[in-house]
Amino acid sequence: MNSAELIKKIRKIEIRTRAISQQIFSGQYHSAFKGRGMAFSEVREYTYGDDVRSIDWNVTARFNHPYIKVFEEERELTVMILIDTSSSSLFGTRKMFKRDLITELAAVLSFSAITNNDKVGVIFYNDIVRKFIPPKKGKTHILRIISELVNLQPEPGGTNTTLALQYLINVIRKKCTAFLISDFLETDFETALRIAGKKHDLSAIQICDKGEMLLPSVGLLQIQDLETGQKCTVDTSDVQFQRNYVRWWNQHDTELKEIFRRTGTDNIKLFTDQDYVPALMELFKRRS
Repeated sequence: MNSAELIKKIRKIEIRTRAISQQIFSGQYHSAFKGRGMAFSEVREYTYGDDVRSIDWNVTARFNHPYIKVFEEERELTVMILIDTSSSSLFGTRKMFKRDLITELAAVLSFSAITNNDKVGVIFYNDIVRKFIPPKKGKTHILRIISELVNLQPEPGGTNTTLALQYLINVIRKKCTAFLISDFLETDFETALRIAGKKHDLSAIQICDKGEMLLPSVGLLQIQDLETGQKCTVDTSDVQFQRNYVRWWNQHDTELKEIFRRTGTDNIKLFTDQDYVPALMELFKRRS
C-alpha cells in the first residue's frame, strides 16, 4: 500500500468511526466509564435548595453571606486497548476481515475516549508484545493509532493473551479502563484475566466470523492454520467430520463464556457481517 492509499484508508476510517463516536457513543461512554471521583471546582453564593453540607464556612464568615463549594466529576480516565494482531485476524468470509472490524472498533473506542477528554493507549500483541503506544490525548494521537493498525501486518505465530495482560499490569500502574479485543482462539489466560480485572476496569470484545463456526460442505479441502502455518486436507462432506468440528467449536465457545463468567469480565461477541453498534451500546448500558 503506497502512502496515498494509506492516507485515504486512514481518512475513511476516521470519518466513519468518529461520526459514530460523536453521535452515538459519547453519552453512553461517559455514563458507563466513570471518572475517579469529585474534584473541587469553585465557590458560589448559596441559593435556596442547595445542600447545606456544602457550605464553605470560611468564605461565608469572610463575606457575612452563605457560600457553597461546587464540585465536578473528575472525568479524566486512562483507556488502554489491547489488540490481538495474530494471523487469525486475517480471516473473513462475510462482510469484512476480522482485522478490519478490530481496526474500526479500536478507532470508535479511541474517539469516544478523547471526546470525553480521556487518554488512550494501545498494546499490540500476538505471541509477544509487538508494540506499546503510551496513553495520550488528541486527534493526532488517535490518527497515529489508526495508522499503526492499518500498517501493522499480522505475523506467523500463536497468541499469548496472558503475556499481554501481564504487560498491561506492569506498564499501567494506576487503575485504567481496558478493552481486550481478540478472537480468543486460545483460552489459557484465565488467571491473568482475573488478576488484570482486579486492578483495572476490564472488558473483553470477541471478534468472530460465521465461517469459523461451520465449515462449508465442499468435499476435499486444504486448510491452513494462519497462526502456525500448518496445512492439512479434510473431507468437508464427511458427516462425522462436520459433527466433530461443530462439537469442538461449541465446547470452545462454552469454555470461553465460563472464563468470562468466573472472572467477572464484561464481554460481548461481534461478528464480521453484523452491525457492531447495538452490541457496543449494550456493553455500555450494562456498565452504566
